[in-house]
Amino acid sequence: MLMNSTHTIFNSRIWIRIPTFLLQCARISSLKVIWRKDRNLDRAILNDRRWRLCARVVKEVLNEPGQVIPLSYLDKRRDRLRLNVHAKTFIAQNPTLFDLYLDQIRPKSEPVQFIRPSGHLSSFLEFEKRILSDNESLIVAKLCKLLMMSRDKVIRAEKLAHVKREFGFPNDLLSRLVPKYSNYFRLVGAEGEFLELVSWESEFAKSVIMARAEEEERLTGIRVRPSFNWKLPRGFYIRKEMREWIRDWIEMPYISPYEDASHLDQCSREMEKRTVGVFHELLSLSLFKRIPVPILGKFGEEYRFSNAFSSVFTRHSGIFYVSLKGGIKTAMLREAYQDDVLIDRDPLLVIKDKFLELLESGWRERAEELRSRKEALKKDAEFMSSTNRLPDVEPTDEQIFE
Repeated sequence: MLMNSTHTIFNSRIWIRIPTFLLQCARISSLKVIWRKDRNLDRAILNDRRWRLCARVVKEVLNEPGQVIPLSYLDKRRDRLRLNVHAKTFIAQNPTLFDLYLDQIRPKSEPVQFIRPSGHLSSFLEFEKRILSDNESLIVAKLCKLLMMSRDKVIRAEKLAHVKREFGFPNDLLSRLVPKYSNYFRLVGAEGEFLELVSWESEFAKSVIMARAEEEERLTGIRVRPSFNWKLPRGFYIRKEMREWIRDWIEMPYISPYEDASHLDQCSREMEKRTVGVFHELLSLSLFKRIPVPILGKFGEEYRFSNAFSSVFTRHSGIFYVSLKGGIKTAMLREAYQDDVLIDRDPLLVIKDKFLELLESGWRERAEELRSRKEALKKDAEFMSSTNRLPDVEPTDEQIFE
């Protein structure tokens, strides 16, 4: 067997017998592609920074008892929330999110400023509930697919809680959705710490790659072999020996991430093909077709990722891109983007679109208010200038914000 075969290597003064599978691992891991910045895909991440910050603050408030919090308490959490302005300034900059009011922290204490969700935000939250309810079958399918790709058809529940945002899962995924669909999955373990697949659903065991090939075959009448879209952006370059390896690798038969991979050697090219398929499917199931690399790493045991799994993304840089923006490595699916625009849109993204509409209406409201204040101050300055015969004075930012 391959696992038992060895190669003998002379190193310095001794002969060393090394298993063949370790040499195969070394050969594949030594195939490297120099990482190069993709400005368009980096911009796609940067474009989301502002609304994601707002979403973090909203989540912080909604997780509080009664969904209210003293303004001073929120200020103390600025570092954790990565909020670079005071809480009161943030609320003024995003006027459609929260309302300010006075209340007591303790009985007989002096009233202080609290914040609570605004009427606009409450309406958005109701909209979000409706969309999640309307797309419940999609969410169930995603969860089944995650379990069906895993080695033992079991995933630790706390890991799924960490990826709710990436896949668009609702907050009550484990408490409400899992018991409701007990024919698909169930919580197991002494304290329900694992989610287990109950039944294998063939309709879910079809990857994006396979579905695409079948659709193309239906449209053209020509048999299409399932394969990855492999294309580098203009200006990217790969060494000749690496190009030859990739060409041969692409010609290998596609291995579905839903197939049993227990017989595959961890360091074989076939396992590399299957691993790329798993990453492609995971990213395809995600909302934005991108997932932080550390989050993917949490599932190494379930999906049989090697310790050096992140090198797969640069080795197959025609399929994936790793962005370093935001201080974290993020794996992105190239084919899902056109320049910096996500074109492969998940149905649940209408929630993000609605939230962005809510924010933008507040930004326009604030911009109009500031413009009106600036004009009023300028008129006051002109009046004072004509009365006192002083030169025209442009109002300062401090005067506008008074």
